[in-house]
Amino acid sequence: MVVNDKGVDAVTPPPEWPPDWLSLDELTDRVGMSVRNIRFYSSRGLVPPPIRRGRSGFYTADHVARLELVQDLQSHGFTLAAIEKYVAGIPETATPGDIALHRTMLAPWQTEPPAQMTREELDTRAGRALSADDLAVLTTLGVVTPAGHGRYRVAVAHLSVGIGLLDNGFPPEAAKAAAEVYAAHGRAVAEELYAVFKKLVWPAYKESGAPPETLRDVVERLKPLSIASLVTAYEVAMDDTKREGIARRTQR
Repeated sequence: MVVNDKGVDAVTPPPEWPPDWLSLDELTDRVGMSVRNIRFYSSRGLVPPPIRRGRSGFYTADHVARLELVQDLQSHGFTLAAIEKYVAGIPETATPGDIALHRTMLAPWQTEPPAQMTREELDTRAGRALSADDLAVLTTLGVVTPAGHGRYRVAVAHLSVGIGLLDNGFPPEAAKAAAEVYAAHGRAVAEELYAVFKKLVWPAYKESGAPPETLRDVVERLKPLSIASLVTAYEVAMDDTKREGIARRTQR
Protein backbone atom coordinates (compact mmCIF):
# COMPACT_ATOMS: atom_id res chain seq x y z
CA MET A 1 0.00 0.00 0.00
CA VAL A 2 1.22 3.49 -0.87
CA VAL A 3 0.19 6.55 1.14
CA ASN A 4 0.39 9.95 -0.55
CA ASP A 5 1.17 13.32 1.01
CA LYS A 6 -2.51 13.70 2.05
CA GLY A 7 -2.28 10.58 4.18
CA VAL A 8 -4.72 8.89 1.82
CA ASP A 9 -4.55 5.35 0.50
CA ALA A 10 -3.27 5.78 -3.04
CA VAL A 11 -3.46 2.13 -4.06
CA THR A 12 -4.26 1.51 -7.71
CA PRO A 13 -6.56 -1.47 -8.44
CA PRO A 14 -4.75 -4.44 -9.99
CA PRO A 15 -5.34 -4.96 -13.76
CA GLU A 16 -7.81 -7.81 -13.20
CA TRP A 17 -10.20 -5.51 -11.29
CA PRO A 18 -12.61 -3.12 -13.06
CA PRO A 19 -10.62 -0.22 -14.56
CA ASP A 20 -13.13 2.38 -13.35
CA TRP A 21 -12.62 1.59 -9.68
CA LEU A 22 -11.23 4.54 -7.74
CA SER A 23 -9.02 4.72 -4.70
CA LEU A 24 -10.09 7.09 -1.91
CA ASP A 25 -7.46 9.54 -3.13
CA GLU A 26 -8.91 9.48 -6.64
CA LEU A 27 -12.45 9.80 -5.30
CA THR A 28 -11.59 12.94 -3.34
CA ASP A 29 -10.12 14.48 -6.49
CA ARG A 30 -13.12 13.45 -8.60
CA VAL A 31 -15.83 14.95 -6.36
CA GLY A 32 -13.82 17.72 -4.68
CA MET A 33 -14.68 16.49 -1.19
CA SER A 34 -12.47 15.81 1.80
CA VAL A 35 -11.72 12.32 3.08
CA ARG A 36 -13.37 13.25 6.37
CA ASN A 37 -16.64 14.25 4.68
CA ILE A 38 -16.70 11.15 2.47
CA ARG A 39 -16.26 8.90 5.49
CA PHE A 40 -18.90 10.87 7.41
CA TYR A 41 -21.48 10.53 4.63
CA SER A 42 -20.68 6.84 4.36
CA SER A 43 -21.23 6.44 8.11
CA ARG A 44 -24.66 8.09 7.71
CA GLY A 45 -25.63 5.73 4.92
CA LEU A 46 -25.71 8.42 2.24
CA VAL A 47 -23.22 6.45 0.16
CA PRO A 48 -22.43 2.73 0.35
CA PRO A 49 -19.22 1.58 2.02
CA PRO A 50 -16.14 1.06 -0.17
CA ILE A 51 -15.48 -2.23 -1.88
CA ARG A 52 -12.86 -3.98 0.23
CA ARG A 53 -9.96 -5.87 -1.28
CA GLY A 54 -7.61 -6.79 1.52
CA ARG A 55 -6.84 -3.64 3.49
CA SER A 56 -7.71 -1.34 0.62
CA GLY A 57 -11.05 0.20 -0.23
CA PHE A 58 -12.20 1.15 -3.71
CA TYR A 59 -15.06 3.22 -5.09
CA THR A 60 -17.21 3.10 -8.20
CA ALA A 61 -19.29 5.42 -10.38
CA ASP A 62 -22.16 4.78 -7.95
CA HIS A 63 -20.19 6.38 -5.11
CA VAL A 64 -19.34 9.35 -7.33
CA ALA A 65 -22.97 9.84 -8.40
CA ARG A 66 -24.32 9.66 -4.86
CA LEU A 67 -21.72 12.05 -3.46
CA GLU A 68 -22.44 14.53 -6.27
CA LEU A 69 -26.14 14.27 -5.43
CA VAL A 70 -25.38 15.05 -1.78
CA GLN A 71 -23.39 18.09 -2.89
CA ASP A 72 -26.28 19.31 -5.05
CA LEU A 73 -28.76 18.86 -2.20
CA GLN A 74 -26.46 20.84 0.09
CA SER A 75 -26.17 23.65 -2.46
CA HIS A 76 -29.98 23.87 -2.53
CA GLY A 77 -30.08 24.40 1.24
CA PHE A 78 -31.14 20.89 2.32
CA THR A 79 -30.31 20.06 5.94
CA LEU A 80 -28.54 16.80 6.75
CA ALA A 81 -31.83 15.31 7.95
CA ALA A 82 -33.56 16.34 4.71
CA ILE A 83 -30.70 14.90 2.63
CA GLU A 84 -30.93 11.60 4.51
CA LYS A 85 -34.69 11.47 3.89
CA TYR A 86 -34.27 12.27 0.19
CA VAL A 87 -31.49 9.72 -0.35
CA ALA A 88 -33.47 7.07 1.55
CA GLY A 89 -36.09 7.28 -1.19
CA ILE A 90 -33.59 6.28 -3.87
CA PRO A 91 -33.39 2.49 -4.34
CA GLU A 92 -30.07 0.81 -3.65
CA THR A 93 -30.32 -0.63 -7.16
CA ALA A 94 -30.41 2.84 -8.73
CA THR A 95 -27.75 3.25 -11.38
CA PRO A 96 -25.47 6.30 -11.68
CA GLY A 97 -27.71 7.32 -14.60
CA ASP A 98 -30.80 7.14 -12.39
CA ILE A 99 -29.10 9.30 -9.80
CA ALA A 100 -28.06 11.77 -12.49
CA LEU A 101 -31.75 12.13 -13.35
CA HIS A 102 -32.44 13.12 -9.75
CA ARG A 103 -29.75 15.79 -10.05
CA THR A 104 -31.37 17.05 -13.25
CA MET A 105 -34.66 17.51 -11.39
CA LEU A 106 -32.84 19.59 -8.76
CA ALA A 107 -31.41 22.03 -11.30
CA PRO A 108 -32.68 25.59 -10.65
CA TRP A 109 -35.20 27.03 -13.09
CA GLN A 110 -34.18 30.67 -12.71
CA THR A 111 -32.86 32.08 -15.97
CA GLU A 112 -30.37 34.07 -13.93
CA PRO A 113 -29.23 33.05 -10.45
CA PRO A 114 -29.54 35.71 -7.73
CA ALA A 115 -26.47 37.84 -7.05
CA GLN A 116 -25.00 38.21 -3.58
CA MET A 117 -24.64 41.86 -2.52
CA THR A 118 -23.82 43.90 0.53
CA ARG A 119 -26.26 46.62 1.59
CA GLU A 120 -23.97 49.24 0.07
CA GLU A 121 -23.79 47.34 -3.23
CA LEU A 122 -27.58 46.95 -3.24
CA ASP A 123 -28.08 50.70 -2.71
CA THR A 124 -25.62 51.42 -5.51
CA ARG A 125 -27.41 49.04 -7.88
CA ALA A 126 -30.79 50.54 -6.89
CA GLY A 127 -29.51 54.06 -7.58
CA ARG A 128 -30.44 55.37 -4.13
CA ALA A 129 -30.36 54.52 -0.46
CA LEU A 130 -33.12 52.04 0.30
CA SER A 131 -35.10 52.49 3.51
CA ALA A 132 -36.15 49.65 5.79
CA ASP A 133 -39.66 49.90 4.30
CA ASP A 134 -38.23 49.74 0.77
CA LEU A 135 -36.33 46.58 1.66
CA ALA A 136 -39.45 45.08 3.23
CA VAL A 137 -41.46 45.63 0.03
CA LEU A 138 -38.66 44.28 -2.19
CA THR A 139 -38.34 41.27 0.08
CA THR A 140 -42.08 40.64 -0.01
CA LEU A 141 -42.03 40.81 -3.80
CA GLY A 142 -39.18 38.27 -3.89
CA VAL A 143 -36.72 40.70 -5.46
CA VAL A 144 -34.44 40.75 -2.41
CA THR A 145 -33.80 37.98 0.12
CA PRO A 146 -31.68 38.50 3.27
CA ALA A 147 -28.70 36.14 3.19
CA GLY A 148 -27.34 36.90 6.66
CA HIS A 149 -24.23 38.76 7.78
CA GLY A 150 -25.42 41.97 6.13
CA ARG A 151 -25.69 40.42 2.67
CA TYR A 152 -28.63 39.95 0.31
CA ARG A 153 -29.55 37.67 -2.58
CA VAL A 154 -30.86 39.92 -5.33
CA ALA A 155 -32.85 39.01 -8.46
CA VAL A 156 -30.96 41.52 -10.56
CA ALA A 157 -33.26 41.19 -13.59
CA HIS A 158 -36.25 42.24 -11.43
CA LEU A 159 -34.57 44.89 -9.28
CA SER A 160 -35.32 47.80 -11.63
CA VAL A 161 -38.98 46.73 -11.77
CA GLY A 162 -39.15 46.63 -7.98
CA ILE A 163 -37.51 50.06 -7.68
CA GLY A 164 -39.98 51.45 -10.23
CA LEU A 165 -42.88 50.18 -8.12
CA LEU A 166 -41.38 51.79 -5.02
CA ASP A 167 -40.92 55.09 -6.84
CA ASN A 168 -44.59 54.99 -7.82
CA GLY A 169 -45.75 54.41 -4.23
CA PHE A 170 -46.72 50.77 -4.56
CA PRO A 171 -48.57 49.95 -1.27
CA PRO A 172 -46.81 47.47 1.01
CA GLU A 173 -50.15 45.78 1.69
CA ALA A 174 -50.58 45.17 -2.04
CA ALA A 175 -47.07 43.73 -2.26
CA LYS A 176 -47.90 41.29 0.55
CA ALA A 177 -51.22 40.27 -0.99
CA ALA A 178 -49.65 39.81 -4.45
CA ALA A 179 -46.79 37.76 -3.00
CA GLU A 180 -49.28 35.43 -1.31
CA VAL A 181 -51.08 34.92 -4.62
CA TYR A 182 -47.79 34.24 -6.45
CA ALA A 183 -46.66 31.80 -3.77
CA ALA A 184 -49.93 29.85 -3.60
CA HIS A 185 -50.51 29.51 -7.33
CA GLY A 186 -46.82 29.20 -8.20
CA ARG A 187 -46.46 26.22 -5.87
CA ALA A 188 -49.57 24.59 -7.32
CA VAL A 189 -48.27 24.99 -10.89
CA ALA A 190 -44.84 23.71 -9.88
CA GLU A 191 -46.26 20.61 -8.20
CA GLU A 192 -48.49 19.77 -11.17
CA LEU A 193 -45.70 20.28 -13.72
CA TYR A 194 -43.34 18.21 -11.58
CA ALA A 195 -45.93 15.41 -11.52
CA VAL A 196 -46.25 15.56 -15.32
CA PHE A 197 -42.49 15.43 -15.72
CA LYS A 198 -42.06 12.59 -13.23
CA LYS A 199 -44.90 10.44 -14.57
CA LEU A 200 -44.59 11.05 -18.31
CA VAL A 201 -41.23 12.56 -19.25
CA TRP A 202 -38.77 10.87 -16.90
CA PRO A 203 -40.03 7.26 -17.46
CA ALA A 204 -40.08 7.71 -21.23
CA TYR A 205 -36.42 8.74 -21.33
CA LYS A 206 -35.39 6.03 -18.86
CA GLU A 207 -37.11 3.31 -20.88
CA SER A 208 -35.49 4.55 -24.09
CA GLY A 209 -32.05 4.25 -22.49
CA ALA A 210 -31.26 7.90 -23.18
CA PRO A 211 -28.27 9.21 -21.21
CA PRO A 212 -28.85 11.73 -18.39
CA GLU A 213 -27.33 14.44 -20.57
CA THR A 214 -30.26 14.10 -23.00
CA LEU A 215 -32.83 14.63 -20.24
CA ARG A 216 -30.80 17.53 -18.88
CA ASP A 217 -30.89 19.14 -22.32
CA VAL A 218 -34.66 18.60 -22.50
CA VAL A 219 -35.11 20.27 -19.11
CA GLU A 220 -32.98 23.23 -20.15
CA ARG A 221 -35.06 23.68 -23.31
CA LEU A 222 -38.29 23.25 -21.36
CA LYS A 223 -37.51 25.99 -18.85
CA PRO A 224 -37.94 29.05 -21.13
CA LEU A 225 -40.91 27.42 -22.87
CA SER A 226 -42.65 26.79 -19.54
CA ILE A 227 -42.04 30.34 -18.36
CA ALA A 228 -43.27 31.81 -21.65
CA SER A 229 -46.36 29.56 -21.55
CA LEU A 230 -47.17 30.68 -18.01
CA VAL A 231 -46.82 34.34 -18.99
CA THR A 232 -49.09 33.82 -22.02
CA ALA A 233 -51.68 31.97 -19.92
CA TYR A 234 -51.57 34.78 -17.34
CA GLU A 235 -52.05 37.46 -19.99
CA VAL A 236 -55.00 35.63 -21.57
CA ALA A 237 -56.58 35.07 -18.14
CA MET A 238 -56.13 38.74 -17.22
CA ASP A 239 -57.77 39.87 -20.46
CA ASP A 240 -60.67 37.48 -19.87
CA THR A 241 -61.01 38.70 -16.29
CA LYS A 242 -61.11 42.36 -17.36
CA ARG A 243 -63.72 41.65 -20.04
CA GLU A 244 -65.86 39.72 -17.57
CA GLY A 245 -65.57 42.57 -15.07
CA ILE A 246 -66.65 45.12 -17.67
CA ALA A 247 -69.55 42.90 -18.73
CA ARG A 248 -70.76 42.58 -15.13
CA ARG A 249 -70.64 46.35 -14.62
CA THR A 250 -72.62 47.06 -17.81
CA GLN A 251 -75.33 44.60 -16.76
CA ARG A 252 -76.05 46.33 -13.48
